[in-house]
Amino acid sequence: MEKYDYEFSQWNKRDVNELGLFGYPYFDHYWTENERWAYFIYADHKLAGFAMVNNLPEVDDRQTDFQMAEFFVLYKYRRSSVGKQAFFKVLELHKGRWQLKLHPDNLGSVHFWNRVINEYTNGVYELVKSYPRTEYNDGTAGDIFFFES
Repeated sequence: MEKYDYEFSQWNKRDVNELGLFGYPYFDHYWTENERWAYFIYADHKLAGFAMVNNLPEVDDRQTDFQMAEFFVLYKYRRSSVGKQAFFKVLELHKGRWQLKLHPDNLGSVHFWNRVINEYTNGVYELVKSYPRTEYNDGTAGDIFFFES
């Protein structure tokens, strides 16, 4: 999680705490609460990333069943379809209405999510750029995908 937060800090401009860590306040909740799910992504029997899903909407003015809270694939496994396969598997495990927020300056993420969501949904999704009340630490409003699995 720290590697993910470190990488993401180039876009959201988040600082480390006094211990030199970013910390993730909801991390333990994924193992103690019923409506949060954490998945490890493996490639060739090696840890390649993770996906964290919950039922808490990014935006409260839209109906949702699930949102992708965090998704990370190590550099080594990017552009190898590992992320796409993991995302599709998560969607199969959680059927329903989805929200997925991304930082518009994270261009790798923008390209990945545009491609895989379009492929999975056959183009049936909505993308709202700069959705109100979705600001990251740097003040940038998030872009939100809405789709169904």
